[in-house]
Amino acid sequence: MDELGFRVEGGAVARLVIDRVAKRNALTRAMWEVLPGLLAELAADDEVKVLLVTGAGPSFSAGADIGELVSGADPADPMAELRAFNLRAQVALREFPKPTIAVVRGHCIGGGLELAVNCDFRFAARDATFGVTPARIGVVYPPDAIKVLLDLVGPATTKYLLFSGELLSAGEAELKGLVDRVADDPLAAAEAFAATMVSRSQLTIRSAKETVNALLAGTDAEAPALRRYRETIASGELAEGIAAFTAKRSADFPWHRSG
Repeated sequence: MDELGFRVEGGAVARLVIDRVAKRNALTRAMWEVLPGLLAELAADDEVKVLLVTGAGPSFSAGADIGELVSGADPADPMAELRAFNLRAQVALREFPKPTIAVVRGHCIGGGLELAVNCDFRFAARDATFGVTPARIGVVYPPDAIKVLLDLVGPATTKYLLFSGELLSAGEAELKGLVDRVADDPLAAAEAFAATMVSRSQLTIRSAKETVNALLAGTDAEAPALRRYRETIASGELAEGIAAFTAKRSADFPWHRSG
């Protein structure tokens, strides 16, 4: 499925591909607008267990399509509509209920980095470069976007990226906690890790993601976790996991089969 600069490939390990190779996968306002709907479709697909987010060609994404930054209708705030679509898309990716891995080659800058940091994991090629560049052009970065960076890499690295606009190599990004794994073939590494997650209890994974997100947001984590715990019992998920562990066999989780 292709739509407005994205390509979607289904399966247990699905792919969301940014596909504007001629523009180094720069993200347009229309792309930010359509992204929550694409993610909702993937979230509703029971076959999908893990989502890989990547870019076509040699780059993940070089950022926003700069020609649109000041093209809004309100001269006092020409970025208002773009900012609203951007932040809504970031929330949709961050709250996607299944595990997400950004697979990064080449440039991962600005809006591209926003996509990557809202995934659960980032696997990078050795030639990948990472940066947030609003200080180069005078853009005030939104607090919600800053908080995602802050939660991931802490205040010093967040300030370094925002104050300087400098780019980090994949190795530097890994040392600072911005990247989880650097590999010669990040797609193969991501697919191998995704296959591991597909084999695990999907209820456990769903609950863990919900809990981490709730704790980061400062909202109630106890009630959703308790609901999921009861669900593992009612569905037979916990019983199957214990039986498989005891018998030294691979588990065939009921919720995994049903979605």
